[in-house]
Amino acid sequence: MKAARFYDRGDIRIEDIPEPIVAAGTVGVQVAWCGICGTDLHEFMEGPIFIPPCGHPHPISGESAPITMGHEFSGVVYAVGEGVDDIEVGQHVVVEPYIVADDVPTGEGDNYHLSKNMNFIGLGGHGGGLSEKIAVKRRWVHPISDKIPLDQAALIEPLAVGHHAFVRSGAKAGDIALVGGAGPIGLLLSAILKAKGLTVIITELSAKRKEKAIESGVADYVLDPSQVDVHAEVMKITGDAGVDVAYECSSVNAVLDTLVAATKPTGVIVIVSIWSHPATVNVHSVVMKELDMRGTIAYCNDHQATIKLVEEGKIDLAPFITQRIKLDDLISQGFETLIHNNESAVKIIVNPNL
Repeated sequence: MKAARFYDRGDIRIEDIPEPIVAAGTVGVQVAWCGICGTDLHEFMEGPIFIPPCGHPHPISGESAPITMGHEFSGVVYAVGEGVDDIEVGQHVVVEPYIVADDVPTGEGDNYHLSKNMNFIGLGGHGGGLSEKIAVKRRWVHPISDKIPLDQAALIEPLAVGHHAFVRSGAKAGDIALVGGAGPIGLLLSAILKAKGLTVIITELSAKRKEKAIESGVADYVLDPSQVDVHAEVMKITGDAGVDVAYECSSVNAVLDTLVAATKPTGVIVIVSIWSHPATVNVHSVVMKELDMRGTIAYCNDHQATIKLVEEGKIDLAPFITQRIKLDDLISQGFETLIHNNESAVKIIVNPNL
């Protein structure tokens, strides 16, 4: 079968590899669509990061580069392994793409996403969604109904990132939120916030991303820091109170500074983006306003709630898919577009079976 394989920085190859073995306790999934994530781009440009370098196998997967990529994917079950009796061939599913040790519990309240040596399917090994088929352990497979088209279902994984950030923030209906950055995660997080009954203010420079925030309906206000004083505008919107909660989704220090300034006393700031460089924080403001600053990574028992929001029609994922491509065009039409012209795309999804 065809698969996109990461060898090293700048070296991803479309190759023929053996089909996966659907062993006991696993589910065979024919991939329908797989999204290209910012993490994939970082691996291509700066990696290996999450991907274990050649000759240095991951302690859980036992694999190292070359690695099959792709962790945002949907598909159709084509086989079930021995012992799997609650999943049927033909079911539509999405995958929560974790690699954690077998003895790590994944029940409610278990922080399995923070367990030792955690990694992700499609980065740390165990196959990936940028291939025709994949075999996944049952506990990571989430059935979806026909209410979610398979192309949109590929966005459940990044949407779950937004859901987890919302949970981490402790925000509630009626709160006012400021989202710093309208990239894919900022937009999908905003969709979660709107579905949960919050008023959403987005700060963003890019004309295309501002347009997408408005046309998708995920923002009540969109502020461009090159055109307005975001802090002053937030104070007008909130009656000089400041926002209840703010989400940093850009890894840009100026954005973080704005969030600290615009959040009300006792408010919460959640760092959602992955920073590859140190940041500075106005600690005096954090202290004097008794702000809470929290990190968030990926998701933890968020997929079911996220899927339900989409199935109930509270979130429409269609506007965020801006391009559909074949696996053979992964680099030329996918990675190159997102690296050199990312304003034109929100989420590019790939069909490995075309």
